[in-house]
Amino acid sequence: MSFPTVLFTPLLVVVVGYWLVVIAGGADPDAGSDAGDHGPLHFAGLGGVPVPISLSLVIVFAWFASLAGGEFHGPIPLWAVLIAALGLSWLLARLLIIPIRRLLPDGPDVSRADFVGLTCIIRTGRVTSTFGQAEVHAADGSSAVVQVRQAGADDLHSGSEALLYGFDPDGEFFWVVPTDIATRGH
Repeated sequence: MSFPTVLFTPLLVVVVGYWLVVIAGGADPDAGSDAGDHGPLHFAGLGGVPVPISLSLVIVFAWFASLAGGEFHGPIPLWAVLIAALGLSWLLARLLIIPIRRLLPDGPDVSRADFVGLTCIIRTGRVTSTFGQAEVHAADGSSAVVQVRQAGADDLHSGSEALLYGFDPDGEFFWVVPTDIATRGH
């Protein structure tokens, strides 16, 4: 409870309280994910992770550094301990954020609608307006078996190639058309 640690103690209490609320499910730890990619945190080398992570690391390291510096400062003035604690906390947080960035997902979440526009191979004996399955390969090389439907009465049977041209989120299926029909106009 002495200077400079006393300046960081209320902030540390807020950080601990916030993470307890996150653990209990009452807050989103990804809050402010985009805010860390621009602005002062990004400029300081603390971007690329959610803002609560960056700020929590800086506050925790500053509290510990000011506590240790306050005990062992010797002839160094306490205001210099405060500045050193802030600098050390920034440096340690910046170094720790580098591996954390690699662990966090990058880019938008994958959606089934990403399959629209890809070709697929029919895996059921036929495709109707109420029945059918097909295998589709994603850009990353993975494959999925998806539910497919057709609006017409084209001959779509096991082994035939079709184009996924739409996704129905309510029915959770894709609309398909034979690839030869899809490419006739081109």
